[in-house]
Amino acid sequence: MSADGSTTLIWADGEHRFRLRIKELRELQDKCDAGPAQIMMRLVNHTWRVDDILQAIRLGLIGGGASPTDAFLLVKRYVEDRPLAENVVIAAEIIAAAISGDPKEDGDTAKKAEATKGTTAESPSPPSSEPAPSLAGLHARSIN
Repeated sequence: MSADGSTTLIWADGEHRFRLRIKELRELQDKCDAGPAQIMMRLVNHTWRVDDILQAIRLGLIGGGASPTDAFLLVKRYVEDRPLAENVVIAAEIIAAAISGDPKEDGDTAKKAEATKGTTAESPSPPSSEPAPSLAGLHARSIN
């Protein structure tokens, strides 16, 4: 898993790095009046609010290294000017990476752990938090 909660996704006009650090997570909570896990559940359960999507992506871009101006312009062009449902999965993936790490890196982590197995006195302990809810099926629903 990504140690810093970042994820790189193909979105909008190309590949972008997203990261919600504590600073961005606090701002997300303030803007959405909910904690990250609650926002995540709203996205997964299709009970999201507009700012759940907009702010997760905007703040994720900023935390990932984009300037606030560039993040604003990207969100304006690829979120506000598009159907919101197109970006539900992206917003959920950004929050999931902040909560549980980037699931795309699980294979790399397992390989590294296997390579170092037996070289340390104690084995790494499993993560203490439960994994983020599955994102399966988010694309399957259509909004009419």
